Amino acid sequence: MSMQPKEPGGVPAETARVAKAAFPKGSLAIRLRDELGALFPDEQFAGLFPSRGKPAWSPGRLALVSVLQFAESLPDRQAAQAVRARIDWKYALGLELTDPGFDYSVLSEFRTRLVEADAGQQIFDQVLETARAAGLVKARGRARTDSTHVLSAVRSLNRLECVIETLRAALNALAAVAPEWLTSHVDPAWFDRYAARPDDFWLPQHRIKRIELAEQTGRDGMRLLADVFAPAAPAWLRQVPAVEILRLTWVQQYTLDAEGEVAWRNPKDCPPGAKRLVSPHDIETRNSAKRDIKWAGFKVHLTETCDPDAPHLITNVLTTCSTIPDIRATDPVHEALAARGLLPDEHVVDMGYVDGPRIVTAHQEHGVILIGPMARNTTLQAKGTYAQEVFTVDWDNKTVTCPNGATARNWRDALSHRGTPIVRITFRKSDCQPCPVRSECISSATATQRQVTVRPRPAHEAIQQARTVQGTPEWHKRYASRAGIEGTISQAVHTNGLRYCRYRGLPKTRLQHHLTAAAINLARIDAWCSDRPRARTRTTHLEALRPADQKPAGRRRLRARN
Repeated sequence: MSMQPKEPGGVPAETARVAKAAFPKGSLAIRLRDELGALFPDEQFAGLFPSRGKPAWSPGRLALVSVLQFAESLPDRQAAQAVRARIDWKYALGLELTDPGFDYSVLSEFRTRLVEADAGQQIFDQVLETARAAGLVKARGRARTDSTHVLSAVRSLNRLECVIETLRAALNALAAVAPEWLTSHVDPAWFDRYAARPDDFWLPQHRIKRIELAEQTGRDGMRLLADVFAPAAPAWLRQVPAVEILRLTWVQQYTLDAEGEVAWRNPKDCPPGAKRLVSPHDIETRNSAKRDIKWAGFKVHLTETCDPDAPHLITNVLTTCSTIPDIRATDPVHEALAARGLLPDEHVVDMGYVDGPRIVTAHQEHGVILIGPMARNTTLQAKGTYAQEVFTVDWDNKTVTCPNGATARNWRDALSHRGTPIVRITFRKSDCQPCPVRSECISSATATQRQVTVRPRPAHEAIQQARTVQGTPEWHKRYASRAGIEGTISQAVHTNGLRYCRYRGLPKTRLQHHLTAAAINLARIDAWCSDRPRARTRTTHLEALRPADQKPAGRRRLRARN
């Protein structure tokens, strides 16, 4: 299909007359058309379609349909039905009342083109650009960021279910593309073992029996791989995606002993969670855990403005693997906001996004003040009478002086076990061994001298400054606005279905999140233009009875309320 760009026209007179009569107070779709006009021009999507072929349905209109679809959490069939039957959608799209719309499969094809070109960001950016042109969003204000977990569109599997399902998926894939070859190589017992989907309820519960079943599955999978990679086998069988997934899973889950027997790996010998496949149906899904929440899927970071005199609009969406910690999202969020010209002066985040290097980078490279609680020092050097804080660091002369007057000059730049730059300063044995308080200063029973580990100077001073100010009432007042992002996540989860992936794979999930954020922004722009006030934070009946002088302040109160 080809695209022939057309200038967006006005709303047909008959469509406008009927829509205004049917919706005297308007609707979201009608008000957006009146306030913002035709949001998405066809030229914006010119690169997604060839120049020749059967004319495609207007991609600008398809983009608007996709956003409205996510605004109302509609599946493709109902969204296509809304284009045919709903007057307010015809008004927003500028269609005649008699326009038949399109088949619902067009939406899936359009999303495929968006995913292949990573063009979901364009739709999200266009909504932001329209809001910027209307003066509803600006740079150098205040912003806040938080993340939430997203559940994959595939079934969660334990280790035993995963290997059985992976072999089953490979057999089904080969049965579809090479039935004659598979018939000549299949073991008759495989029909009973792998014809049905594995369910832990029917699998052995005893540990020894489960290991035996896992190793039997391993031998079956190894035999299938040996047949596929045999010289006489067609070479193209090795390119079947399910076969490659089977090979990777067997590398991660099994070993071969000295006699060539297949053995199931001990869980401690398996690859780390960031690399371990957990489902043959979505190889980008990973298992992760955060406090008491365990899930298989992804993670999404939402950033929104929080100035009191403007609508709170989402300015950045970052979708990542579930195993990536929040701290690694801070710099990419700032870089994305800088590229869009929407960097804030103050960025309010929770503890997971803050450390010394991020504070320094945000201020030096982007002019952003990163506000968030700094984690306490939990190392052994932070405890006792001779904690690290009582040692005096002379950065200019590169020395450290202990409370008893001894000075260490062995200053060495190094890397921590996580690869972050640190500075290690070691005292001399001649100073530490005769010291009468050595047992209080050195926690290790074998160490003979004290060692002090600090961050490089900019990060060290940023950490100390953050820990000093975060206990003040002024800091709590500035930080209190962070709680509002939890309301945005709640809206995205409960109204727009953000918690569950509609599609498989990280690129499609990223598109879903961009469309969801665009839909939330349009709803908030509509609420702002309609003078609808923001919802107030709910207070329970019991909390309302609390005496004013007993109300806790700051984060403690937020935790109690949420």
